[in-house]
Amino acid sequence: MNVIAGLGNPGAEYAGTPHSIGFEAVDALARRAGAQWRRSASFKGDLAQCEVGGVKTLLVKPGTFMNLSGTCVAPVVKYHNSTADGLVTISDDIDLPVGRIRIRKGGSTGGHRGLASVIECLGTAGFVRIRIGVGRSASGADVVGHVLGKIDARARAALTEAVEAAADAAETLAELGLETAMNRYNGWTAPSAAAGKENE
Repeated sequence: MNVIAGLGNPGAEYAGTPHSIGFEAVDALARRAGAQWRRSASFKGDLAQCEVGGVKTLLVKPGTFMNLSGTCVAPVVKYHNSTADGLVTISDDIDLPVGRIRIRKGGSTGGHRGLASVIECLGTAGFVRIRIGVGRSASGADVVGHVLGKIDARARAALTEAVEAAADAAETLAELGLETAMNRYNGWTAPSAAAGKENE
């Protein structure tokens, strides 16, 4: 069974923040499939079973905080007899412009503590990551305040588009493979962002 983990911080106070954009993407996949989330105390997160791109998939939203994401994701992967090759994470990326998508397998964490936790607990970096660009604060300095702050109206439209594109990318990845998904979505930028609306 494939596993798609959206990374974020649990709790209403973190909903709608850049750091929880991965939650929005797996919510979109669950909505498309008509899947219902259920809380799993043993796995420390919310799970939803469905098909993504015609492949049986378990969607995951860790109930831990971001820097402990791996303590949820890794046990889910191992228990369901999946491997790193069957895992996809979806998360935010401050080094990408708002609304831009990037897909890659393996590589560094880019300083993302959720990805670092997954790698540490899984024992490998060899899984696919779908990253959604959330940009940086205007000053470029207050990283924590930016990723944990509410998404302003100027960026919201672009990120809503990007969330749907990330879900599309996950479906393409499952159905047609990594190379096709990368060719279609690497560098994809939300129309609202491409038009500069998020900077108005």
